[in-house]
Amino acid sequence: MSFSALSSAFTLRSLYRLRRIQAHTMSSHVEPVVLLEKVGRAGVITMNRPEVLNALNLAMAQIILPQLKKWEVDNETDMVIIKGHGRAFCSGGDIRAVTEAGKVGDPLAQDFFRQEYTLNNAIGTFKKPYVALIDGVTMGGGVGVSVHGRHRVATEKTLFAMPETAIGFFADVGSGYFLTRLQGQLGVFLALTGFRLKGRDVLRAGIATHFVESTKMRDLEKELVELKSPTGDRIAEVLDCYHGQCTLDSEKPFILEKHMADINRWFSSDSVEGIFQNLKDDGSEFAMKQLETLSKMSPTSMKLSLRHLRKGASLSLQDNLVMDYRLTQACMRGHDFYEGVRAVLVDRDHNPKWSPATLEEVTDTMVEECFIPLGESDLKL
Repeated sequence: MSFSALSSAFTLRSLYRLRRIQAHTMSSHVEPVVLLEKVGRAGVITMNRPEVLNALNLAMAQIILPQLKKWEVDNETDMVIIKGHGRAFCSGGDIRAVTEAGKVGDPLAQDFFRQEYTLNNAIGTFKKPYVALIDGVTMGGGVGVSVHGRHRVATEKTLFAMPETAIGFFADVGSGYFLTRLQGQLGVFLALTGFRLKGRDVLRAGIATHFVESTKMRDLEKELVELKSPTGDRIAEVLDCYHGQCTLDSEKPFILEKHMADINRWFSSDSVEGIFQNLKDDGSEFAMKQLETLSKMSPTSMKLSLRHLRKGASLSLQDNLVMDYRLTQACMRGHDFYEGVRAVLVDRDHNPKWSPATLEEVTDTMVEECFIPLGESDLKL
């Protein structure tokens, strides 16, 4: 079979898979993918795709965004609460559908990120208290619909991570803004390694603002929605009260506390090669573990991610999201995103064949080209 024929067959298979995913998304939900309720003076958003850990898709973002804008100007709504149905808050974006779309040039590969980042910006600029109950898995897109809000309540079941370098992508959803504002080089460490934080450590890292036992979350939500006059101060008082009463794991130190000085030193380099060398020179067990983890990641993604974070540290949330959109489209044009999703989410052999395969082959020019403005196609906020 000729290369042209192989390419056509590949495209047809990708198109078939995309349509199958879209059909499944439309037909498998008897209930709406997002539940919207007005309870007292609170607008309550429940992400309702528990069978896929509430992974954020285009339809969900299209439902949440306009409702959020309505509640922002509604005199009968004083706050918004967002939560997930089931054992996850939101496990991330619906990446499989996006990759299938990207393979065949379907506009979903642009539309999803535009809508998601517009939603992230709406949350970040929301004028009323926004309370995210991040009980359970909170990754990628789930971070984007929580961390930019005023209040984020974690529990012992919260699992936070930005694992994108393992799938040939980068920590997006405005991470150049929020990760770079964590202590020292912690954000760079989390973005490059995909290190997972659990429970109270999500609070200690500065990602959550409050910590409450999972069994108390319904009581917390009930008290919030029953507030007769839910001013910002009253909402904060309720959250602070529940947080103050929770002693679970309070005696345990931050899991990375004893490593923070080293993390700050290792990840302060402005090159990924420099970070690798810092880890090699250290030689400690923890350093070698991080080196092993990084060695499995996409070289392109790591270089893209580090440059992204260094740039993002001095940018507004809006400018970060515009930059994120440019990088998503660069990933759509590349190789590693599709290969990473194949290896981790589709075939699950966890043996991606990155191209370029080494850090040395990823040039500065290749990285900088990913940040070039898209003209009329740029994200506009």
